[in-house]
Amino acid sequence: MSYQATVFNVMIASPGDVGAERAIIRTVLAEWNAVHSATRKIVLLPVGWETHSSPEMGQHPQEIINRQVLAQCDLLVGAFWTRLGTPTPAHQSGTVEEIERHIAAGKPTMLYFSGKPVAPDSIDPMQYAKLKDFKASCRERGLYVQYDSVEGFKDEFTRHLQLKLNQEGAFTAVTESSFWETESASPPMPALSHEAKLLLKSASRDQEGIVFRQKLHGGIMLVSERREFISTVDPREAARWEAALKQLYAEALLEDVKGGGIVSKITARGYEVADLIEE
Repeated sequence: MSYQATVFNVMIASPGDVGAERAIIRTVLAEWNAVHSATRKIVLLPVGWETHSSPEMGQHPQEIINRQVLAQCDLLVGAFWTRLGTPTPAHQSGTVEEIERHIAAGKPTMLYFSGKPVAPDSIDPMQYAKLKDFKASCRERGLYVQYDSVEGFKDEFTRHLQLKLNQEGAFTAVTESSFWETESASPPMPALSHEAKLLLKSASRDQEGIVFRQKLHGGIMLVSERREFISTVDPREAARWEAALKQLYAEALLEDVKGGGIVSKITARGYEVADLIEE
């Protein structure tokens, strides 16, 4: 069943040495959507320059990424291991520029630093020194998390994402608004046939909310409100009332109590819709 939801773009910012973490972020977002999206009316869309930017000339590549991608994002998740990334005209790396711009815009930012073992020969000393300096600057400006394995990163990020979506105003406002709008809204009026409306209205007035159906030779009899509601052996008319009964089942306004459509009972939604039907 389709539903309306607010889409939040989640920027994945990182240098090239944390490919596993980038994949994990996308997986965790997808798992959250699968479990919570329908009830929270929120969709988390993973965003990155490699998937959401298009070719353009005339500016530095990072400026184009900032405008095309970063500016559209609501949450940023950054991950680092041994590298800081490629410098830009304004910052020590494109990843750092994305993070600093996102923070300056007042948007939520989640940073993770890997403590996984690494072969010393694979480390670029200059990159690693710049990373340490950036990490030290982050320590003075907020909270970040250091993890020791990709499995640990997935566990930590999954838990932190839940906390962020339950605590951050931009995300909770959507849920609260959707909840109250759903609670206060009138039940939608489905497009019912004339016979279906008569049948539902009769069931709503019945003391037990029951419609009893009995087949006649070549026809049908319906009983509700403790009286014979309709009785006909005309096959055309019988077909119209059978169709009306099926329509009320399809809209979840009546439910088949004993199977076979012999005894039908009006549902809570059926009562709400019946109240909207004018006599």
